[in-house]
Amino acid sequence: MTIDNADGSIIFINYLPDCVHDLLDDLIAHDIYPIVYSMQNGIERMSYVEDKRSDGMKRFHDLCGEDKRKYPVKEAKQLHDGEIFYFTCIDEYEKLEPFYKKYMDQYQCLFLRDIYTDDQWLDFLPKGTSKASAIKHLKEYYQCDRVIAFGDGLNDIEMFQMADEAYAMENAVPELKAIATGIIDGNYHDGVAKWLKENFKSI
Repeated sequence: MTIDNADGSIIFINYLPDCVHDLLDDLIAHDIYPIVYSMQNGIERMSYVEDKRSDGMKRFHDLCGEDKRKYPVKEAKQLHDGEIFYFTCIDEYEKLEPFYKKYMDQYQCLFLRDIYTDDQWLDFLPKGTSKASAIKHLKEYYQCDRVIAFGDGLNDIEMFQMADEAYAMENAVPELKAIATGIIDGNYHDGVAKWLKENFKSI
């Protein structure tokens, strides 16, 4: 989903195909309960089974703070509700790896460790969905001739490669720093906000 920061309107959204429900059932049958992002009656939900959260999910939710999208449910079947566009599993590497290998050709899958908590994540998105593809759409939508990107993780590499300038956070993974235009302060020191404040007049 790509949203206009000014008014919160959705610019475009890619939904997962209907077969994602079979994938959800497969995960749940193996005691993996994902966090499911969906649109329900025009409202974005971050659905999860409250009493089935892994320790990694709890850490993620703590980092989210008072995110209004949080939507705890009581039964796993409720994870199927709405139009699903993304979901993530945060669990043990050994539990998630077989599903990454099983579905990596069918979905856009990201299998990596979180750089803040070191928890193992497995993300499922529609094929062809990425930060880089979103930027490409935005560039065409707004008729931009210059793109500046900021990032910290491995899933930002493709985005950095297509940007005119790309700045890695001080706490970013080494692979991203290696291809960055420059290094700025880390996420916990408002690096992006500081860069924008210092440079926006020249953009």
